Amino acid sequence: MSIKISSTFDAGNIEVVNAENPADVQLKIRKDTNSDFLQWFYFRLQDVKDQSLKLNLLNAGDAAYTDGWDNYQARASYDRETWFQIPTTYDGSTLSLELTAEHDSVYIAYFSPFSYEQHLDLVNSAQLSPKCTLECIGHTTQGRPIDFLRIGDGDKSKKKLWVIARQHPGETMAEWFMLGLIDRLLDEEDASSLSLLKKANLYLVPNMNIDGSILGNLRVNANGINYNREWAEPSIENSPEVYYTKEKMRETGVDFVLDVHGDEGLPYCFLSGIEGIPSFNEKLSRLTDSFITNWMAFNPDMQNDHGYPQNESGKANLQIGSKNLGEEFHCLSQTLEMPFKQNDNIPDTELGWSSERSIKLGESLVPTILSIVEDL
Repeated sequence: MSIKISSTFDAGNIEVVNAENPADVQLKIRKDTNSDFLQWFYFRLQDVKDQSLKLNLLNAGDAAYTDGWDNYQARASYDRETWFQIPTTYDGSTLSLELTAEHDSVYIAYFSPFSYEQHLDLVNSAQLSPKCTLECIGHTTQGRPIDFLRIGDGDKSKKKLWVIARQHPGETMAEWFMLGLIDRLLDEEDASSLSLLKKANLYLVPNMNIDGSILGNLRVNANGINYNREWAEPSIENSPEVYYTKEKMRETGVDFVLDVHGDEGLPYCFLSGIEGIPSFNEKLSRLTDSFITNWMAFNPDMQNDHGYPQNESGKANLQIGSKNLGEEFHCLSQTLEMPFKQNDNIPDTELGWSSERSIKLGESLVPTILSIVEDL
């Protein structure tokens, strides 16, 4: 019985070159829509029970971030709920995945997927709380609603805290993070959440790139646009999520921004800040230090030894979301990066960095913001 391989589902991405030999299944990652980026993959194998499989992704050497393959392990799942690591090697051109299948059907992915159905479940269940409203602030290039959540009472005298996620659709850990954050904010028994909502309203866009997510892209929308380079001049035609989110920010005001991402190469959780924006000052410096120090205390998955180099003074790229918003609103604005690999500081040999750890990190943002909200 021959192996069957499919990816014609939400976020699916693979091209089959040759699947006749289970020990040498030859595949290619499809490029992002209207773009040369490639890295995200997600596909299903059927009729594979008890077979020893070797899956060779022949064009991995053309990936956007080839350092992402070093010490990386792909994820597999039989039920699309529990995702575990499988042996993975990279020889400089081909990424090879090995698995002896325990069941007839198995899914393989770059990281634990977060589907559009899961997104709809997240935002629609959130609106059931009296603390939360769900609003469509515009539509994507393919006509899907841009979902926006407000958690709080809307009192304009309170701090305005913004969290956006998944500008890059393949960085699915970002929406797992949002799931953890939203669930904790709406928990009626959580003292940190109750205290935070007395002082602030939260404004959330759980998925900034719905079209790209459904299309199985790593980094761009349906038009091939990288949203995290659009913030200086967003357009309804090319980057509507950025355009409408920024308009909503101007309407509500902004005292804090966190833009949630994943990083292919670095096996750590870390923040990328706004030290290089023209208006960076002593107050923002103190807030930055307090924010990361306190977050590390609340959740040791956060660390401050590994990350991106800081921009020199005045040399930040203001097309990037957190830097652009920090400059426009003169507020604490940060980019969070989580790994596709391990968190090497606290590794998990079975799961690697996982959806579960991403959820926990999202939950831990609540007491972290509470610890600095008075100073924002």
